Amino acid sequence: MDIAEITQLRKTGAEALRRGDARAARDSFQRLADAGQADINIWIALAGACGRLGDLPAAHTAADRALSLEARNLRALIVKADLLAHEGDVRAASSFYLAAVQAAPPLNQLTADLRADLQRANAIIQQHGRQFEQILGTELGKAGFDARTSSHRFAQSIDLLFGRKQLYLQRPRYYHFPELPQIQFFDRRNFPWLDRVEAATAEIRDELLAILEDDAAFKPYVEKDPRRPGAAGDRMADNPEWSAFYLWKNGSPVAGNWERCPKTLAALSEVPLPQIPQRSPSILFSLMKPGAHIPPHNGFVNTRMICHLPLIVPDGCYFRVGNDEREWVEGEAWAFDDTIEHEAWNRSARTRVVLLFEAWRPELTDEERAFVTAMFRAIDAHGGDQSEWGI
Repeated sequence: MDIAEITQLRKTGAEALRRGDARAARDSFQRLADAGQADINIWIALAGACGRLGDLPAAHTAADRALSLEARNLRALIVKADLLAHEGDVRAASSFYLAAVQAAPPLNQLTADLRADLQRANAIIQQHGRQFEQILGTELGKAGFDARTSSHRFAQSIDLLFGRKQLYLQRPRYYHFPELPQIQFFDRRNFPWLDRVEAATAEIRDELLAILEDDAAFKPYVEKDPRRPGAAGDRMADNPEWSAFYLWKNGSPVAGNWERCPKTLAALSEVPLPQIPQRSPSILFSLMKPGAHIPPHNGFVNTRMICHLPLIVPDGCYFRVGNDEREWVEGEAWAFDDTIEHEAWNRSARTRVVLLFEAWRPELTDEERAFVTAMFRAIDAHGGDQSEWGI
């Protein structure tokens, strides 16, 4: 395909879109795509044309190609959101609308049509938020929550969830429970249940070594989801340098995996694992390949601690939480607050593996744990969450 033909197809496709001929536009843009001549604007236009024709699978494919070229392109995010909204997936659509609003420059720097699209996206987000706030209030009331008499910390957490109060200090990526101490690494002596975990290090390592014999057992820890917007510049997505083997994931045992590790799970029997359907607990072996670096990031919720039991740790493997950097030592567990910025390095020539699991923050009362659990049950039941749980 020569330059003249490429130019003509771009022109005829754009003209077809302007006059509302989606089929002719789709045909022109598809020819460019098939010839390997589609840039991000062609993919966006192709997604729009296919969407108008009702060919949603093709429209999603084109939108995903556009977002793979530029994860925070405003037009691509809005096109993807509109497609998901048309399918009735309000939760997924809202996440793309929100990503577009958050990535947008000041409105006076945008074209009139893009400005209108962003205003529409923001209106949809606000409407969905108001509706969900009413639903959540009803569901929490059924769980026994009363803002006047129940935990004032939980009440503040709902204000933070809906933006009625501003968040300071800790930086969880989704849900903040107020008045919890700012602790980077927790005092190991406060958690006697870690003694049993540490005592089983050799047995747990033996189960891990059997899994490591299967090259396909571990999957990238961060996997791209076409129904969620990707993070710009996220080099860890689908990157096997940081991999995981889940025994439990998002509140459920992983069939075919948990059965292979009975001694590991037995060692965790006294751990105060959060029990939140579709979310928690997650229990996994976390693997870093030689030379890997997990860049600085923050966890999603501060109602839990993340615990590590180092199993295979060559020299040169470090972990930082806030301003506290430590070196893993095999058989010595720790617990930390992952809503504080943290990162990890494997500066060795060998693989590093730790057992990773979560536990309730000890400061939360039984009542508060029950309310947090009820809140996330309600969020998942009504599709109001716009992020992931994450570890």
